[in-house]
Amino acid sequence: MVEMLTFVQGPIDANNYLLIDENTKDGLLIDCSSPDDAYINEIKKLGIKLKTILLTHGHFDHILGCNRFYEEFGSEIYVSQEDIEQITYAPQMTMTLGGIKIPEITSVKNIVNEGDKFKIGNVELTALSTPGHTKGGMCYLTNDGKLFSGDTLFRRSVGRTDFAGGSFEQIQKSVREKLFKLPDDTIVYCGHGPETTIGYEKKYNEII
Repeated sequence: MVEMLTFVQGPIDANNYLLIDENTKDGLLIDCSSPDDAYINEIKKLGIKLKTILLTHGHFDHILGCNRFYEEFGSEIYVSQEDIEQITYAPQMTMTLGGIKIPEITSVKNIVNEGDKFKIGNVELTALSTPGHTKGGMCYLTNDGKLFSGDTLFRRSVGRTDFAGGSFEQIQKSVREKLFKLPDDTIVYCGHGPETTIGYEKKYNEII
């Protein structure tokens, strides 16, 4: 059995999703938005062996905790090749964002590609390439009907495309041609805000 916990973390309240194999206490985290002691200690108290961190994309508000989590847990951290540049230049690109200090992220050492699979307990996640919010945006689809969409798809909205590397045409294509092909009852766990479903977004998402 796999349990899921949601942590709202970081300066822009990003959703981080922790999948836990209840038998082995192995953990897999989707996005890593804060290095705060309280966040790390909460995971430690659960006795989790956090082996894997999957990043949906390289924007600062989804990667701020990576260095600290790598130090504390030794997790293997994955991002797409296309978003390595986002991570490399995060400190320079975010200097004007309210004085938030972005460290150099040195802990992201693994590349994820379209179709790559990750296993946690009886749950298998498949990486889906969904560019638009960034060049290398990734979603993760589970074999039990869940989609972790990062900032590609929100409830009745999509991620911003006015940052460097963003493209509205690409995000529209990613959602229409890939995500909207999934079953309507697929639950979508977004990078910010509430969950939704594919069927709901096909009906009510006016942006797409």
